[in-house]
Amino acid sequence: MTASRRGLLVLAAGTVVVVATFGVSWALAPDTDRLSDAGDPDNTTLLVGVQGPGPNGNVTALDGRGTVEWSLGGIISYQNVQSLDDGTVLATFAAGGYDDCGPYDPPCKRTGVRIIDPVPEPAVVSERSYPVKTRRNSEVHDAEMLPSGNVLVADMEWESIFVYDPESGDREWTWNASDHYEAPPDPRSEDWLHLNDVDYVGDDRFLVSIRNENQLLVVERGEGVVEVINEDGDEGLLNRQHNPHWIGEGAIVVADSENHRVVELHREESTGEWEVAWSVSGVGGIPFDWPRDADRLPNGNTLVTDTRNNRVVELTADGSLVASYDVPSLPYEADKLPHGEQPADTEGLEPYDADATSDRGFFDRKVPILWLVLAGARDVVALPHWVSAVHVLAAAVGAVCWTWGGYLIARARLGGKG
Repeated sequence: MTASRRGLLVLAAGTVVVVATFGVSWALAPDTDRLSDAGDPDNTTLLVGVQGPGPNGNVTALDGRGTVEWSLGGIISYQNVQSLDDGTVLATFAAGGYDDCGPYDPPCKRTGVRIIDPVPEPAVVSERSYPVKTRRNSEVHDAEMLPSGNVLVADMEWESIFVYDPESGDREWTWNASDHYEAPPDPRSEDWLHLNDVDYVGDDRFLVSIRNENQLLVVERGEGVVEVINEDGDEGLLNRQHNPHWIGEGAIVVADSENHRVVELHREESTGEWEVAWSVSGVGGIPFDWPRDADRLPNGNTLVTDTRNNRVVELTADGSLVASYDVPSLPYEADKLPHGEQPADTEGLEPYDADATSDRGFFDRKVPILWLVLAGARDVVALPHWVSAVHVLAAAVGAVCWTWGGYLIARARLGGKG
């Protein structure tokens, strides 16, 4: 067989591998936009904060059938969203291009809280923000309006939580994570703790997520840290989690992000230790990929923001799909209205039974190295949910075949053989 013919065969083999792998996956992939008979499309609005790859951060509202009602974006990122009583939306954000940069050189990035009014056209009507030192891992990931009318903020720049008056902008209270953890010389210069969430849970107590320590803290005003969940940082319990939701004394549902699952943790009465009482690693035939929000709804279902699959899903205690919505790329957090997530309001939020664990047996697509390449790609471009590490491998095989086949053909032509 001539070199040029071998080259053509190698080129063809690479093409077959790539086309077959991607084509079969595309043809057999479950739909991410689905509504079961148990859904409630006529009385639902989904409010989503989207981090987005590139300057595509946005806040998007969808109706119960997944149709976009309104959207506002075009910045680095939006994260947490909360619908307020007057119809406006409180959202945390990060944006670049500011000239007001404090101690930093302009243009700079600022982060903080915006109020968005969707009527008559979505627009930012107010903003409280501050400049940050680094472009990455310094966003305000969470904020919520408290019953007092003040705003509670999870500050990643200085690794703290604080409460401020939205009228004056003055801080009313601050708790610094350095009161509990040993701080580096300048927490602004590194991703130290990644304090990414805070919720008011009543009685002057706050549930705080410390992502990089795999821990949740209960912080009480005047007392400091009164409880540590996952004190030894066990990755089998929590692994770089996001958005824990307090659903009553001794029960928390949380997006266990790097374990690619949602778990419900219960405090054991006899030992005081927190253990996984319920977990689910996917729904609708699709494994979760970096979920970053999980809320228990008053109807007993759980709402999950499945970030790298670019969807928001509602599921039952046994893991059955109620609804799945396509949303813009890299969603961070979602609320189902009119419920929303009200501070310290756990009425109607029921923990799941400890024997209701639903793992569904989804296969693990997180192949080392290949998965890291894929995860990095999803942070830059929007990819279909069915693209996995297998496809990265197929693309690599195809690239090798095309390179080698091209080399054989070129060598034959230059040598006059073939």
